Amino acid sequence: MTGANRRVSTRALWAGLLVAALLVAGVASYYASAHPDGLEHVAEQTGFLDTAEDSPVADSPLADYQTDGVDDERISGGLAGVIGVVLVLVLMGGLAWLLRRRGPTGRERAESDEAGHDADASASAS
Repeated sequence: MTGANRRVSTRALWAGLLVAALLVAGVASYYASAHPDGLEHVAEQTGFLDTAEDSPVADSPLADYQTDGVDDERISGGLAGVIGVVLVLVLMGGLAWLLRRRGPTGRERAESDEAGHDADASASAS
């Protein structure tokens, strides 16, 4: 096979996507803009930013895209991103596992085929 016709396995594709997500979350997130988001910017410009209240989860371990207890800002932000990716992967993987379609097992298929043959035999005997 030539390089142009080479197929990538599904497992390799998912592994590559996972590595890319972890790299973006753990490394590239550090280089994200330090400027406030749009809503925060408008609140600052219009003068009501000081009336904002903290979120009920403001003291959670991953608040403000940082990891509680890690002093280095770069490591703290990257670790929070990686933890976020892993949590989403676990939650969505678990949900997909719970909701996956389950086809009939080999035994159920055999019983179904057997029942179908018995019905066909009795119909043709009549």
